[in-house]
Amino acid sequence: MWKSLVLSLLFITPALAQEQATAYEALRAVGMQFGRGALNHLVSITGVEGNPQPETWKITLENPSAPGGVREVQVTGGRIDSERTPSRSIAGSTEGATINTSRLNLDSSGAFAVASHTAEKSHTRFATASYTLRTDERGEPVWIVTLANKSSHPVGTIYVGASRGTVTRTEGMFAGATMEDVETGEDRDNADEGGIIGTAKARIRHTFHRTQEEARGMFERVKRSFSDFINRD
Repeated sequence: MWKSLVLSLLFITPALAQEQATAYEALRAVGMQFGRGALNHLVSITGVEGNPQPETWKITLENPSAPGGVREVQVTGGRIDSERTPSRSIAGSTEGATINTSRLNLDSSGAFAVASHTAEKSHTRFATASYTLRTDERGEPVWIVTLANKSSHPVGTIYVGASRGTVTRTEGMFAGATMEDVETGEDRDNADEGGIIGTAKARIRHTFHRTQEEARGMFERVKRSFSDFINRD
């Protein structure tokens, strides 16, 4: 009997670890507490050391009447457990930039799926994932997923577009290759570089490009419209 109980716990415990609230669920808690209109003022959402989802999400909302111009709400287990108005703003790439939630098509669970696939293709092993959703330099929502090993040391960061699931940038993987490297660098490098360096760059570029294509396919499987999610109840 005890042996059966122990075996059951071994299977139940990992399952419970998967049930932490996603970013969308944390945002729904904020909408229920402060009204749906509050989500129109979303600046960023962050969560650290997720396995794969974090226990707590910190959501930053634009609040012009606050000293720092923002309100920070903390959500744990799908429920708001604290809020504060920090004296210094924690904004997106542009001061005062807010996220257009109607353009969100990737929950944090989907962002993890894309990021972990990218890590696998670059042979990067990790134990936890930390998340930031904010705007990029063009005002588009982007997930920044930082992977860390068991010692909490960062081993790689993946930038995933939250609208279309495109991996636009990596750090610590593929030698830092970006979309610009893939789209404009190949012809130049083929013309200007040869030997071992040119071959290595071409191989990195090819692997990165192939991983992007696979990430697009994965996005189609895990995409989730925030508008549909928040309006389903």
